Amino acid sequence: MASIADKVYDLVKDTVESCGVTLWDVRFVKEGASHYLRIFIDKPEGISINDCTDVSHAIDPVIDEADPIDGSYYLEVCSPGIDRELSRPHHFEFAVGKEITVKLFKAIDGKKEFTGTLKSYDGGVTLVIDGKETTFEKGTFSKAYIFETV
Repeated sequence: MASIADKVYDLVKDTVESCGVTLWDVRFVKEGASHYLRIFIDKPEGISINDCTDVSHAIDPVIDEADPIDGSYYLEVCSPGIDRELSRPHHFEFAVGKEITVKLFKAIDGKKEFTGTLKSYDGGVTLVIDGKETTFEKGTFSKAYIFETV
């Protein structure tokens, strides 16, 4: 389902940005019997319900015309939230110099979660934790996220 999300991301990016917001991410997920196409938008001063409505109205005809999804789904336009997941390269670029948390697949010294300042990203992440650099290679972490307050 990632390929659908990537197609929709590329399809709606310019339209979303023409609404005065940034496209943070796109996810196509199945929950129960239903499919959801979630468009996450952001802007420095935060997202309002009007922003979500405006973007939804703007992208709906673009998605309908391209028809990248077989079957029915629900379209949701929303904020990435206060603890936003970092999944695309531009997310990590945005987070350099900021505190992030990385959740690992396999514990290191009994810990599966590490928080530090993101120094760099090259597929893997290098964090500064208590003054020491620690690198987590691509494929060793299941999730990375940043806690953003506006």
